[in-house]
Amino acid sequence: MKRIYFILIASIALIAMNLPLKAQLPIIRTDADSIIQLGKNYVYNVEFNKAAQCFKEVTKRYPEHPAGYFLDAMIDWWKISLYRRTEKYDKAFLGKIDKVIDVCDAELRRDPLDVKSLFFKAGALGYRGRFYAMRKSWYPAVTDGSNAYNILFELLRLAPQNYDIMLGTGLYCYLAEVLPDKYPVIKPLLYFLPTGNKELGFSLLKASSRRALYADVEAKVALLNFYYDFEGNTSEAVKIASELNEKYPNNPYFQRYLGRCYVSLGNTGKYESTWREILVNYVQKKDGYDEYSAREALYYIGNALLSRGEYDMALKYLLKCNEANRLLDKEPTGFQTKTLLKIGNIYDVQKKRQDAEGYYKKILALKNVSKSHSEAEKYLKTPYKR
Repeated sequence: MKRIYFILIASIALIAMNLPLKAQLPIIRTDADSIIQLGKNYVYNVEFNKAAQCFKEVTKRYPEHPAGYFLDAMIDWWKISLYRRTEKYDKAFLGKIDKVIDVCDAELRRDPLDVKSLFFKAGALGYRGRFYAMRKSWYPAVTDGSNAYNILFELLRLAPQNYDIMLGTGLYCYLAEVLPDKYPVIKPLLYFLPTGNKELGFSLLKASSRRALYADVEAKVALLNFYYDFEGNTSEAVKIASELNEKYPNNPYFQRYLGRCYVSLGNTGKYESTWREILVNYVQKKDGYDEYSAREALYYIGNALLSRGEYDMALKYLLKCNEANRLLDKEPTGFQTKTLLKIGNIYDVQKKRQDAEGYYKKILALKNVSKSHSEAEKYLKTPYKR
């Protein structure tokens, strides 16, 4: 079964780059498609009320079609993604996903091979699985992932040239290889599923990002995540982050990734201006700019100022960042220890050795995060110098 699966999916990946657009299988009537495309763009630009109006119109016109319900659930998915300190959108998201599955199941009882219902049911299960994985609820995450995989396999047989379906198959191929190494606890749960293939996953996601009618942006988001968070390929990640940030300037998710990419590339000017804009948007209470965004901005702006030798101003930002760390972090994090280290470095440069030592000792009093103790011990022995 595993061999047949990968022969089939690899064949799709090989032809995906050259298939004509007419191979794409439409999943809703033309009169609603323009509304869906408009609503989709509203979601990614964090204009949720406008998006909700669009999807309400779709469900009004086609109450038995799952598209409107599914896309409405994506509004809450993005709220969950943006507002990381709260779980207040969880219930609404799960309820909407249940609605999508109910609508799909009603149609599938009449026609078990209805492609649109299989497509959206797989999508609903896939996103619910991703939600449970985000909440570290591994058993329901793997269960939903397994059920979504089974539907995707059937979809591959029915509509092998559909680029929207390639989002799901690409996500599965990549994550099934990468996640077990990152989270060994899930390895036994994946035993009876096909092993992953991240290169194949990349090929499918790239094809979906270029030619999918509905999943193109989500495929780009997945590629951005995988390049930056798992592969360390900042040169590819920054291209996608720049494109998404330009098209959807109100979305802090894309803007944060762009800022992180500039940091990784060592482009101090670009990363400082990006994070300053993020901080201003937080102060202005723009949608999606949460306390975590502000904390990250304070840290990177402080680093930029430190690199230019503006020590007094850098210290102000980093001390403010340290206040945010104490409020946001239940356990010691890299942000917390790095902030304390940078503050100690500034005090060393300012010849305030006693203050510097105090901050290095604070690091030693915390859990050792990313070799933070060895760094603090180094500067306790020898003062930091520029």
